[in-house]
Amino acid sequence: FRATATGVPHRASSFFSIPIRAFTGVSGMAAGTHKPTVEVRESVELTEEEERIFARLLDVVRHFGLGTQLRVAGGWVRDKLLGKGSADIDIALDNMTGQNFCERVNEYSKFMGEEQKGIGVIQCNPDQSKHLETARMLIYGIWIDFVNLRSEKYAENSRIPTVEIGTAKEDALRRDLTINSLFFNINTKSVEDLTGRGLEDLKKGLIDTPLPAKSTFLDDPLRVLRAIRFAARFSFTLAEDLKEAASDEKVKSELGSKISRERIGHEVDLMMSDKHPVNALRYIRDLGLFYVVFAFPEKLEPPALDKHDWLCVSHLEAAWKLAHSIGRSVFSCGSDSKSQDEQQRLCLYSALFTPVRNMFYMDKKSKKVPVVSYIIRDSLKLKASDADTVHFIEQA
Repeated sequence: FRATATGVPHRASSFFSIPIRAFTGVSGMAAGTHKPTVEVRESVELTEEEERIFARLLDVVRHFGLGTQLRVAGGWVRDKLLGKGSADIDIALDNMTGQNFCERVNEYSKFMGEEQKGIGVIQCNPDQSKHLETARMLIYGIWIDFVNLRSEKYAENSRIPTVEIGTAKEDALRRDLTINSLFFNINTKSVEDLTGRGLEDLKKGLIDTPLPAKSTFLDDPLRVLRAIRFAARFSFTLAEDLKEAASDEKVKSELGSKISRERIGHEVDLMMSDKHPVNALRYIRDLGLFYVVFAFPEKLEPPALDKHDWLCVSHLEAAWKLAHSIGRSVFSCGSDSKSQDEQQRLCLYSALFTPVRNMFYMDKKSKKVPVVSYIIRDSLKLKASDADTVHFIEQA
């Protein structure tokens, strides 16, 4: 089975046309229970490269007498404790901005007779969830991001917070998930769990928020999709209060109204490109988020059914199982892994939207447009070429 923009053999059509009944038993979410304890390391094991980078940063602090506490934040800490490698090093500073610290790094390099590096400053961009200026520079061949610790306060009807310099605990509490709130303090070479729950939830394989889930999601509804994405990625369980909050009608309404379609589409695309896309889509379905995430146009022909969310996810699950029973060679059109990943992503979208492949709507120019194309282009704001390829595969 091969699927490309230039041609799809007949077998591709049968692959996505397998009749699948909507599951009527206990949902994957409802049946979920806490998994056995996750293996979490007692401490962070640094590579030689990381040791060298962190030693240089501490040299800068000592040389200038800055008194700065350097903390690696978020995903890097989580992944290292799970025994996974990570090159995504974000350093939070307690008493200065990222740009100021990077300038000191360059001053120290000059003092040592070494080449100075360029400093990239990423300005605030709330639409892209960048609420504070970030400085970036290359240190021993690795890009490092520097930002000061912060606290956030949200106004009603806005996901853009008022940002102020904060303490390490305030910074930990304002993060999306407890497992993403851990710090590695470079100065003391220790893990800091300032929410008091990050390590415990990591060991339990539990996805939860540092502060009450409903207020966390109402502040920034995109966090609902991030919670789902991380639960699927690590095969973790969503906390019961988090599931209740994610299913709340006000939270769903805010997700649809406050978050741009581009941001929703980006999160969904990350899920579909990850290791467990079926698990992520099950959560979206079971939490009642399917029609919020995949917004349908009005006046469909034929009309949408109440159970299209179940039908779509069931088709995705069947395609995923079939592809994995055949093996990776099912996406053999490209010789490299990246090409195969791209084929897999587009084929999974095709499987997901198979139940609506024959549905159309009339656009403003009275042109008959496939609903699948609308969902890909307008609802998720993905590339036009993605919509064309997905529709092409489904009609083959």
